[in-house]
Amino acid sequence: MEIENIELTYLTLGDYKELKKAMIEAYSSIQDAYWKADEIKSLIDKFPDGQVVIKVNGQLAGCALSIIVKYNQFDEHHTYKEITGNYTFDTHTDHGDVLYGIDVFIKSEFRGLRLGRRLYDYRKELCERMNLRMIAFGGRIPNYHKYAKEVSPKEYIERVKRKEIDDPVLNFQISNDFHPSKVLTGYLEGDDASSEYAVLLEWDNIYYQKPTKKAETKKKIVRLGLVQWQMRLYKGMEELMQQAEYFVDAVSGYRCDFALFPEFFNAPLMAENNHLSEPDAIRELATHTDEIVRRFSELAISYNINIITGSMPEIKDDLLYNVGYLCRRDGTTERYEKIHVTPDESKVWGMQGGHKIKAFDTDCGKIGVLICYDSEFPELSRLLADEGMDILFVPFLTDTQNGYSRVRNCSQARAIENECYVAIAGSVGNLPKVHNMDIQFAQSMVFTPCDFSFPANGIKAEATPNTEMILIADVDIDLLRELNQFGSVQNLRDRRKDLFDVKKKTNQ
Repeated sequence: MEIENIELTYLTLGDYKELKKAMIEAYSSIQDAYWKADEIKSLIDKFPDGQVVIKVNGQLAGCALSIIVKYNQFDEHHTYKEITGNYTFDTHTDHGDVLYGIDVFIKSEFRGLRLGRRLYDYRKELCERMNLRMIAFGGRIPNYHKYAKEVSPKEYIERVKRKEIDDPVLNFQISNDFHPSKVLTGYLEGDDASSEYAVLLEWDNIYYQKPTKKAETKKKIVRLGLVQWQMRLYKGMEELMQQAEYFVDAVSGYRCDFALFPEFFNAPLMAENNHLSEPDAIRELATHTDEIVRRFSELAISYNINIITGSMPEIKDDLLYNVGYLCRRDGTTERYEKIHVTPDESKVWGMQGGHKIKAFDTDCGKIGVLICYDSEFPELSRLLADEGMDILFVPFLTDTQNGYSRVRNCSQARAIENECYVAIAGSVGNLPKVHNMDIQFAQSMVFTPCDFSFPANGIKAEATPNTEMILIADVDIDLLRELNQFGSVQNLRDRRKDLFDVKKKTNQ
């Protein structure tokens, strides 16, 4: 057939004669399997956007019919008769949450042109545009009667998925990102070929926003401001915080949503205690932490930006920890801990590893923070990913290039395996009058997953090595949702949880 035109358009009553003929052909194994003219008119009147046909050279080649339902009003083992309100479509409501597929087919002479995919794509776009939770429908398994004596419907579906049985209808639906949810019994009266079984197939709308009465906005494009901090001697707290406010002011001026500071950015304050032993000097530095957090929280509010304070020493129950704070722009704060301290932190300072690991809610989605060495332990970021983390922040402090390379390479791996963005920020320069903090090497960066919607090398932005500066980058949260559903590989979804899992041992 020579194709001059393919058109996707809304169904009208003028199409009914062709539609009826096509339905009789498509469902030849089921008696009277076609909608009457008054039923089609009712469907169009109730929900015109849900009824579309595809035409080739002006001839009807296929159609897709659908309604919107309040899904929780139906039993999970519903029938076709129940979902359509005894074929009246009175179950349709503009206030529902699920787009339910009533019918979809392509005439035999037009198969092989991928026209069915166009109809499914239209449904997905409609679902997203109307902010519906998902698409669902009962998929027939017309080849099942050939195997009914050998396998159960559940076994049949599994064998189709493993390509041991060829079921073009079910294969097509699965290839279009619909996942089998359950087997429905007695679904469609008279469907002997399927033994009246159907597979409940669902497609989740990753952009769905649950209606809320709160006046709030979740940002989709998030701007990150990374501070590549220059280690220098300061006269005291005021001068240190003056420099910190300068950077907060700078990244806020570019309308950043987050400011990320490095690990131990406040180490220059130890210069005044260089006469003390190293364990005593770091404990003296810890006396400034409460004041720094209070002032960062004030800056977060006044500059309308979420601040990740890097990390600082903190004494709790007479034990020394490496901790940081998320200072939200709404005035609330959250504490995070370094779980794995380095051998040097343990031996020289007597520092203890923390115990709490959790993702934090923000007005830009869920985030996680891992301090330096923690980025080299993939289990931690996997726990955060399981909690819904979109952006991982890694404040770090490294003295040599090989130390930096460990943090850099491991952080990039975390972006790929957890399908998230990772932002790392470190300090540069030197502190000649502070023991155990002599030199620093850093290159702050923003990493992405490696797929078509992201940079091919997985690097969104990178600072100049060993130079004091700020790095600003935008990240698109919706791209992560698309990656999770449609990526070339799907690291989170493809995990073999039947063989392994990562879980916290303690309640947090």
